[in-house]
Amino acid sequence: MKDFVFENSTKVYFGKECVRKHLPNLLDSYGNTIMLAYGGGSIKRHGIYDEIVAVLQAAGKTIVEFPNIMSNPTYAKVQEGATLARERHVDLILGVGGGSVMDCCKAISLAAVAEGDIWERFWASSGTIDFSPLPLAVVVTVTGTGSEMNGGAVITNEASKIKTGRDYPQCNPKFALLDPSYTMSVPPLQTASGGFDILSHIMETYFSEPDEDNVSDDISEALMRSVIRNLRKAVHNPDDYTARSNLMWASTMAENRIIKLGKKMDFQAHQIEHQLGAYTSCNHGCGLAVISPVYYRHIYTYGLTKFASFARNVWQIPAEGKSEEELARAGVETLAAFIKELGLPDSLRSLGITEKNVLKDVADSCNISQGSYKHMTTTEILSILEECF
Repeated sequence: MKDFVFENSTKVYFGKECVRKHLPNLLDSYGNTIMLAYGGGSIKRHGIYDEIVAVLQAAGKTIVEFPNIMSNPTYAKVQEGATLARERHVDLILGVGGGSVMDCCKAISLAAVAEGDIWERFWASSGTIDFSPLPLAVVVTVTGTGSEMNGGAVITNEASKIKTGRDYPQCNPKFALLDPSYTMSVPPLQTASGGFDILSHIMETYFSEPDEDNVSDDISEALMRSVIRNLRKAVHNPDDYTARSNLMWASTMAENRIIKLGKKMDFQAHQIEHQLGAYTSCNHGCGLAVISPVYYRHIYTYGLTKFASFARNVWQIPAEGKSEEELARAGVETLAAFIKELGLPDSLRSLGITEKNVLKDVADSCNISQGSYKHMTTTEILSILEECF
């Protein structure tokens, strides 16, 4: 294991009815005005909104609503939320939803307090936070991003067509409420998309140095096996609580920094998808499902040991009669077959992207990962996107 320092400040409450059981007492530590932030109407259709509002009202809190947070949240939406939080003197932001809601709320918690242009200060480049952001708590209703137990937030600047993420520990939620039953109403395609995002987070950490024996990779292999097993179950039976609960915690484990300890990390596929999303607003998990197998076909020979372990230890592919390269390639192709099994798209066209000329803009604006087994160039990224098309 390489050297590291680890800390995570978010307290997690996990399980059935955790909102009703724990939120009333948790609210006692904060002031009177709560910003209730959420996305579209799904939390209202499925009763989650009414349940949370009832808790807030019983606690005597003043509710400031901030709805309609979109997928791929924009910097403009962040600024809108920050203005509202300042005007209404909000004491706590309560974000209810999936990764887009949580990411937007983290950025709002920063922008509500910070001076100046927070995009330039904290997203265009990594900044220094020497103040306390507005307190934030989250209720997770969609699994995938694992944003509930870190300070990471991915925001899209529509003016510059840049989608980027930063992880500031000061933006960690104070507490997170995870009730797996809240995710049972998520449709199969969205479940599959979010589940693949979980798997992608783990793979992008796993497929990087060091390659020698380490605990982080051992945990990652176990998590990947769990995600694959439980994602199959949840897609075929949305009411499977055990599968939903395992996916919810795997999502958190993938991004609470534990498996990243001592790892160099890749995340080149995420960088490509982020810029694809900035130009096309495509679904994040579906975009990753298209990009990942093609990207891994480009790099697996540069990380043969790890890709062979992936085939053997995650997919249980027998090594007998195969060279290390053949085994590694078999793992990548089994991943591609799993994507098709889930009903996820396997081309950019199937994502609804029909303008091929946008691909060069995506490639030219893409960040280059320093953790990839193979150093990428914009030319090779364009080739990957063209193969995905």
